[in-house]
Amino acid sequence: MRAADVLGRVLLVTGKEEFLNAATVQAAREAVLGHDAEAEVADSPAADLSAATLGELTAPSLFSSTRFVVVRALEHLTDDAAPGLLAYAAAPVDDVALVLVHGGGPKGSGHLTKLRKLATVTEHKSEEVKPSELPGFVAAEVRRRGASIDGEASRLLVDAVGHDLRSLAAAAHQLTNDFPGEQLTADKVGRYFGGRAEAKSFVVADHAFAGRREKALEELRWAMDNGTAAVLITSAFAGSARGLARYKGARRGLRDAELAREVGVPPWKLKTLRSQAQSWSDHGLARAIRAVAQADADVKGAASDAAYALERLVLTVAALRD
Repeated sequence: MRAADVLGRVLLVTGKEEFLNAATVQAAREAVLGHDAEAEVADSPAADLSAATLGELTAPSLFSSTRFVVVRALEHLTDDAAPGLLAYAAAPVDDVALVLVHGGGPKGSGHLTKLRKLATVTEHKSEEVKPSELPGFVAAEVRRRGASIDGEASRLLVDAVGHDLRSLAAAAHQLTNDFPGEQLTADKVGRYFGGRAEAKSFVVADHAFAGRREKALEELRWAMDNGTAAVLITSAFAGSARGLARYKGARRGLRDAELAREVGVPPWKLKTLRSQAQSWSDHGLARAIRAVAQADADVKGAASDAAYALERLVLTVAALRD
């Protein structure tokens, strides 16, 4: 993506696949900062947007005329703020890149229809990745990082890590860091992610979100002793939090197959989510999401002790249940 593709335009990012949405936003951000390293960056939920705040977000600052602005959860845009946003989108400022992110679903579709009719708006749809396409997704992530992976190794990684795109991308990142520029084989994948793969990430998160603190800590220590990357564990926690939030916000009365599609989880996961949802308030879940974000930053370098950050995450999440 080039800076010219987003500056003076509006990039509309749509779809339920959060990881792909985030990757598109990041690519746009890097393009703008590559064009102007001093560019101002701003981020706002659509629910907080008003005509006044939109003007503040898109106005040049004292330090730079170039701005990169992300408005997330466009489905929650209020009717009062919509006219101002549509008016801006029809005539965007040359030195401003405005990215609007819509998480999919019918809510806010009227605003999407109006935005799509504007010549100044470019839409990037994040299509959901089917299970059969996951090995190809892994191969693409590995290639993007300058390495290659054979088909057997891709399938083994999917079997070991699961279907969460963020976790798969983190696993690909881990492998390409440890084997830079090399062909990734099934043997190399098995060395890192074979065996009790489920205990290495998602079971830790499931125990924590269910309030089983001791069991979560036991699985966490087992996972870390066996070389599981810390980023895979925080990614699993993020996936569990997103699934629980989507489940709590999903429409009622859906059949399991429809509900699973709306929430973005396999049907068998609904039983776990139903059980967990009974013990989580919206406030508690919001605090858990912030704890996951902090732990993810910590294990990626913000803190010196990844193990401590993960143990603190387990204890925090387990304690936040109602």
